[in-house]
Amino acid sequence: MRLLHRDPTTGTLKLRLETPSDLWRIARLVRPGEMVGASTTRRDPEAPLDVPGAERSRRRVYLAVRAEQVEFHGFSQHVRITGPIVEGPFDIGRHHTLDLEEGSDVTVTKPGLTPADQALLDEGLDRRGDPAILLAAVDWGDSSIVRIRGRAIEPIADVRRTLAGKQYEGGQGEKDRSAYLEELRGLLVREGTSATAVVVAGPGFLKEALARRIGETEPELARRLKVYPAAEGGRVGVDELLRSGRASEVLRASVAAEEAEVVERLVQAVAGGRRAAVGLREVAEASEAGAVETLLVGERLLTAPAVLAILDRSRGSRARVFVVRADDPPGRRLAGLGDIAAILRYDWSSEGPATGSPAPPRGAPRGGGAGP
Repeated sequence: MRLLHRDPTTGTLKLRLETPSDLWRIARLVRPGEMVGASTTRRDPEAPLDVPGAERSRRRVYLAVRAEQVEFHGFSQHVRITGPIVEGPFDIGRHHTLDLEEGSDVTVTKPGLTPADQALLDEGLDRRGDPAILLAAVDWGDSSIVRIRGRAIEPIADVRRTLAGKQYEGGQGEKDRSAYLEELRGLLVREGTSATAVVVAGPGFLKEALARRIGETEPELARRLKVYPAAEGGRVGVDELLRSGRASEVLRASVAAEEAEVVERLVQAVAGGRRAAVGLREVAEASEAGAVETLLVGERLLTAPAVLAILDRSRGSRARVFVVRADDPPGRRLAGLGDIAAILRYDWSSEGPATGSPAPPRGAPRGGGAGP
């Protein structure tokens, strides 16, 4: 995301949406009632009758609408913002839909930035130009390849095949495995051209055989390829690699991988009964005590007034803030913990009655210092 212009007197931001992640962010940044403008096309009611029909039917103009509905379409990678036109050369008051995609410039006028707005903006501006990473979790007969770019995880292929048993050299099983290996190699070569890094993970020796085959045929791609162990192939293997942090050297530029790793750290902290706050009341009290190191908030809670106050306090105490997508595995795990939780700087607990969160109450802080 690129900030092209900012007018503090009117609250106007002009942003360039550079990645699929920026589309997700703008869909969460725009609230109903706010003015949003972009270049678009609309039927021109004032065109003279002698203008050819194709030109009379649509005209490219700048329009601003008062947002009533915001829709994020992750699969097709675009955002639709619908509302009455409030600025433009014609049709003021009539409804129009702005269709935003990668590369679009959009102007948003907000009366004031909430802590949630600022967290989304900071994340987008810090991660301008998210690199594309190709990740393959492979095993004989069950492999998945995805492209990761910022928050976007785009499925490329699920390669599931029934392979004959390898009963003897030169048999059908060996032919099936050779064909399967070549199919995976072809997919990685085709999709890896635009990737900054390629990660191959899985159990057994398929990943090493695949890396060797790519090294023999595509030396340039081989220089960008990393191999890691995983317990399983397929979609389960992809999720495992994102959670584990094993490939953090390659994936550290991806907010999707970082999000999965931080949620995994949170789950482990909760399981250990230390350095974690879970649920709205417990996280609020931890933030008041300045104990929050990393705050995780599900996107469904971004507009809740109590959560905005927690975000504000946490940012003031220099805590890291993650807004977690609802429809990905990390978001579903966080939803099971109340959609808001925190990893803490030290062991902390509210004193007195139960906190109302799913986690059990913990012991009192240890003298204000960090625990072991």
